[in-house]
Amino acid sequence: MIVIKTKEFASLLVAAVAAVVVAVAMALPEAVWWKTLCVGAGVFVGMTLLTLFIIRKYVAYKLKPIYSIVFSRDVHTREILDELKDKHVENISEELTAWADTNDREIARLKESETFRKQYLGNVAHELKTPIFNIQGYISTLLDGGLEDDLINRKYLERTEKSIDRLINIVNDLDTISKLESNMAGMKMESFDIVAMTREIAEQAEIEADKKGIRIQVKGGENLPSPFWVSADKHFIGQVLVNLIINSIRYGREGGQTRIKFRDLLDKILVEVEDNGVGIAREDVPRIFERFYRTDKGRSREQGGTGLGLAIVKHIVEAHGERITVRSELGVGTTFSFTLKRVEPGSRTE
Repeated sequence: MIVIKTKEFASLLVAAVAAVVVAVAMALPEAVWWKTLCVGAGVFVGMTLLTLFIIRKYVAYKLKPIYSIVFSRDVHTREILDELKDKHVENISEELTAWADTNDREIARLKESETFRKQYLGNVAHELKTPIFNIQGYISTLLDGGLEDDLINRKYLERTEKSIDRLINIVNDLDTISKLESNMAGMKMESFDIVAMTREIAEQAEIEADKKGIRIQVKGGENLPSPFWVSADKHFIGQVLVNLIINSIRYGREGGQTRIKFRDLLDKILVEVEDNGVGIAREDVPRIFERFYRTDKGRSREQGGTGLGLAIVKHIVEAHGERITVRSELGVGTTFSFTLKRVEPGSRTE
């Protein structure tokens, strides 16, 4: 069985059949052999060109609407004929299939982005709505006569202030994420002792930790300066450590502990913030870095969290070309780990 793969082979086959038919027809009345040969050759060449022309026109006609979709404009037949000059039909099929696959992936990505955008806007609206409605309720109560009642006016004003503080924190965190997404190229890289900075942050967090009887330990560099020097943006990495340490205190158990450990991984320094708190359920672990995602929504709001802290942490770490990971077990505790580029103690970043 003959397999036709190209338009050229198809035209040659048609021409050969026509030439044989004509040659046989001419040979029947015992025509001169060379005349038969010449006529057969002429018919072969003519039919080859005619068939090729017809096939090209037909293929161009069929491909024109497809190419118009691919290029998002009206495509002239001449453009398609130029494309067909050096390409086999199967090559064009492969190209169109590849385009379709790419287009499908792009559509899927856009749908995913649109879904994320809708969820994000919905979460922002929900998070802002709660403190705004609280403020509205407190002020309405005060205006309706509560302002003259000494038993409730101060209490309601304090609650209003608390809701306003929460509103400010959400807006500030949203602004921080926006700046991180648009301007992380402007980081100021410098060399510094990560242990020394962590100890300063831990000391500042002790007041918050003392409220729950939590003890903060910084392990890995007993003496300063420590051997754990990194090259990073000191301000942003400080923000990462503040968020992780405060998080460990908020979700830590009463009388528990938070440990910050450091390990030398040759060209990297591994930083681990570990607590023995309530832990995170396995199904929640993959989503904890999402904006506004909470494992315990009511409890998080009571403790003042905006739901954006870990999203900010992830942005900062990834902007340094590093990764942050988490491992956790319910009732046992949680450990956040991230790496930073290691440098020699006392070195300076140019």
